[in-house]
Amino acid sequence: MKRGNRYRIYPNLEQKVLMEKHFGCTRFVYNKLLNIKSTLYRKFKANISEFDLNNHLLVLKDIYPWLKEINSGALQQASKNLNSAFNHFFNDGFGYPQRKHKKDNHFSFQLPQHYEFNLEKSEIKLPKIGWIKVKMHRDIFKGEMKTLTVSRTPTGKYYISILTDDGEPYPEPEPFSHITMIGIDVGITTFATLSTGEKIDNPRFLKKSLKKLIDLQKSVSRKVIGSKNRRKAQYKLAKLHEKIGNQRNDFQHKVSNQLISDNQAIAVETLNVKDMKKNHKLAQAISDSAWYSFVLKLSYKAQFLGKTILKISLWEPSTKNCNVCGYHNSGLTLDIREWQCPDCNTIHDRDINAAINIKKFALNTVGTTDYAYGLGKNGNRLV
Repeated sequence: MKRGNRYRIYPNLEQKVLMEKHFGCTRFVYNKLLNIKSTLYRKFKANISEFDLNNHLLVLKDIYPWLKEINSGALQQASKNLNSAFNHFFNDGFGYPQRKHKKDNHFSFQLPQHYEFNLEKSEIKLPKIGWIKVKMHRDIFKGEMKTLTVSRTPTGKYYISILTDDGEPYPEPEPFSHITMIGIDVGITTFATLSTGEKIDNPRFLKKSLKKLIDLQKSVSRKVIGSKNRRKAQYKLAKLHEKIGNQRNDFQHKVSNQLISDNQAIAVETLNVKDMKKNHKLAQAISDSAWYSFVLKLSYKAQFLGKTILKISLWEPSTKNCNVCGYHNSGLTLDIREWQCPDCNTIHDRDINAAINIKKFALNTVGTTDYAYGLGKNGNRLV
């Protein structure tokens, strides 16, 4: 199994300068190789391989000698990442690879090898950078250490992320039944509603900090561009954004851990978040809820623990169908939170009814296949 370990590091001033060079040079190389690959395809319909891209690195080093100050493995990894982005574009329906900009906070580089740990002193040695103090708040997962990623946040904090592989397969999905499975309907008013009737309140971290956030944004805009006061204001703004992100991340980890621990299978709805954000009255609230990252946390935690995540179709009428008799209420609007079924007279809470229907649709999907253990038709997990 492959797992990630993330630790904060404390480089000195000289090491920070070297890291900034690595951030800038890997971003520069990625953009240069992207331009080469795009131009060759646009003009000559020629596809250039990762091997050929690595050969172009030698040419770039001759043209730009300052690239030789950077670890060659980090530059080769930038080439590998570009090739991976194109594979996702052609094979998985991802967007076309875009240029990386400094203003978009692309501050990271990867080292595939030649780094070493001193666990007794809590230090790590990075090639061309040296030994750096590490805050080892947890043990490294057992296994072979693979790619290491060095990153910097907008507030100036440095981190390393280490990928380890213990060579063990992921556990087989545990069998589940109607009793050991729940359906989840995510929303804005309530963060998540379970098919059991339980509701998890939406903490709305962005909304709670919105007034302070607006004040800090105004403060930044009033400062002279390039001035020291503007940098101070930008730091305060970035610090608040980081706090909101950390609060949201911590909340979702706690909720996802609890749900995965208590159930053998979880059914969720596929949501087109991008199109939903086109409603400008709800876009901010949808972004604050961060449904995609929540489902992502559920998925990888289920994979580690042998649980199953079932995703129902985007077009299933989970909200407008009565979970008792199946009546379709086509006139149900967003402002109606409770409604009574005209056929069976059942009074429905909108969100609980949706969660029950999500569970039913997921069970029907599994029931029509031969994969009661959470495997899809291609043999992959339904996550």
